[in-house]
Amino acid sequence: MRRLFTALLLGTLGQPVLAEAPKVITDISPIHSLASMVMGNVGEPVLLLPSGADPHNFQLRPSQARALSEAKLVFWVGPELSPWLERGLEGLGAQARSVPLLEAEVTMTQAFDAQQEGHGHDHDHAHDHEGIDPHAWLDPENARNWLDLMAQELALLDPANAATYAANAATGKAGIDAAEAQVTALLAPVKDRPFAVFHDAYGYFTGHFGLRSLGSLRQGDAALPGAAHIKELEETLKAGAALCLFPEANHGADAAAQMAEATGLRLGNALDPEGSALPPGPALYGKMMLGLATTIAACLGQG
Repeated sequence: MRRLFTALLLGTLGQPVLAEAPKVITDISPIHSLASMVMGNVGEPVLLLPSGADPHNFQLRPSQARALSEAKLVFWVGPELSPWLERGLEGLGAQARSVPLLEAEVTMTQAFDAQQEGHGHDHDHAHDHEGIDPHAWLDPENARNWLDLMAQELALLDPANAATYAANAATGKAGIDAAEAQVTALLAPVKDRPFAVFHDAYGYFTGHFGLRSLGSLRQGDAALPGAAHIKELEETLKAGAALCLFPEANHGADAAAQMAEATGLRLGNALDPEGSALPPGPALYGKMMLGLATTIAACLGQG
């Protein structure tokens, strides 16, 4: 199945018409991966956020600012995730067409906590935990919808390659279908086993695949956990008989280990919701989703 996904994604991308590709900018690796699928051999989008960098607090380098000022099209999650990019677009007077994906009509969004059980609201956390959860790429339905949207946006700027972009989007969606089937199979035996995560970033993933997340150590993307929340979470995890607690790549290993020890949970391997450990490119999205499923299933599968 993994070979099928790679073949669908890389082996049958449409061949480009000989025309200059639009200069495309993306913010984070999953969005860059989707844009790479659609562009195929026509061109290569630019990824602004380097591996391991925090998407909430990032400073553009001069070369990146220059690339942004010269871009024709910017695909990004939106200011909810990458406020620095919004400031960059405004400050540079960029002429690029900006496409914040969270604002697209095809995007299914939800609030933080929407897929977590037993979560109360003690209000000792930062305001950024309110409102729309920006991690919408973790729902494969959004990813498929965004491929079509990207193909349409690229075709407006580059009509000579419109058919290629549409064909590449179709191939990309078939690849995501294959990855989704693998994820579903991996998670099926552990769907009803409760767990917790370091960071409230997985609502789209747990909701789509029907998993039981009881809560997160850190609420939102910039909020540090308050004492009241930590106490409440400990009580929730013990009462809910959670099995595993998952730290996150580049964040929170010590805090997650302390919580696991306090609650008696098994400490799982780190989740990587942005594919930060993977090489950028069209294959990253599917590998990222499979990585999340493999990590979750490996810990919960121990019973």
